[in-house]
Amino acid sequence: MTGDINRGGEEMRAIAEGLFTDETPPRLIGGKDRKSGRIVFPCPSTATHEPVPLSREGRLWSYTVQRFRPKSPPYAGPEAFAPWVVAYVELPGEVIVEARLDDVAFEDVAVGMPVRFEPGLLDRNDPASSHIPAFVPAELPA
Repeated sequence: MTGDINRGGEEMRAIAEGLFTDETPPRLIGGKDRKSGRIVFPCPSTATHEPVPLSREGRLWSYTVQRFRPKSPPYAGPEAFAPWVVAYVELPGEVIVEARLDDVAFEDVAVGMPVRFEPGLLDRNDPASSHIPAFVPAELPA
């Protein structure tokens, strides 16, 4: 498990080390507490948690729309701001993760909609930008 992923000859650079698996397609890396079995995201870099790949598919648990540019630091995104959906995605039996929801109009976002993990560019206008955790709408098997 790593931070950089080679996708068919293209290297995908994660915004932080240890967020994504190096498989194709990648998955988020959670941390499983060695005592309780509770899963968190991201995986803490401590001996109390072991890295575990998380499910690629889940459902939108809740969301909001980020309509203003966050303060820098900690925001490290593009100077030109465009609103985005902040999604809270339930990965069944694992954890609820916060990530951006891409490829959907604000008015089409609905709690409970099926989503699939697909790392997104921090700066959507820069193909060399770092990748961040993101989900896109998907159809899940019934």
